[in-house]
Amino acid sequence: MQVVIGIDPGAANLGFGVVRVEGNHMVALDGGVVETTPDLPLERRLERIHRSLKELIAWHEPKAMAIEEVFFGKNVRSAMAVGQASGVAMLAAAEHGVSCFAYTPQAIKMAVCGSGGAGKKQVQRMVGTLLGLPEPPTPDHAADALAVAICHGGAAGHRQAVAVAREVIPAPGERVAG
Repeated sequence: MQVVIGIDPGAANLGFGVVRVEGNHMVALDGGVVETTPDLPLERRLERIHRSLKELIAWHEPKAMAIEEVFFGKNVRSAMAVGQASGVAMLAAAEHGVSCFAYTPQAIKMAVCGSGGAGKKQVQRMVGTLLGLPEPPTPDHAADALAVAICHGGAAGHRQAVAVAREVIPAPGERVAG
C-alpha cells in the first residue's frame, strides 16, 4: 500500500488530491484546493500554501508527491507564480522526507484517459470512475490533483510489478544466483 499526494500547482488556487494505491486499486482519501487571495503579497500566499501542505503531509503521511509540471504559456508572470508554488510544494514534501515526481499534463491525461489530448470534463469523469466516486470530483483543481496522483499511482504499480517480476524472472543477460 502506498499513499500519494497529487498537486495541481497554482499561487491562487493549488489543487491537492490524496490517493491510496494498493496494487491496481486506488481510493481517494482527500482532495481540495488551497485558496489564497489576490490582495496578499506573493510571499504570504506561498507561506499559506506551504503551511497547508505541511499539515496535509503530516496528516496523510504520503510516500510520494506527484506534481503537474509547469506549462509555460504566453503569461510569464503567471507561469513564474505557478513555478514558485511548485517549489513550495516540493519544499513541504522534502521537509517530511517525501519523494517528488513531476508529470507533464499530456502524461497525466494519457494515464487517466488513455489520450494525451483529453479535455477537462473527460479527465474529471475518468478520475471519478477510477476512484469509484459517486460523481466526478470538483472543483477542477482538486480533480486535476487527483489525476496527477492517479498518474503516479499507476506508474508506481507498474514499477512495483516490474520489480517483483525481476525477482522471479531475471532480465535478459542477467545472471541468476545459484
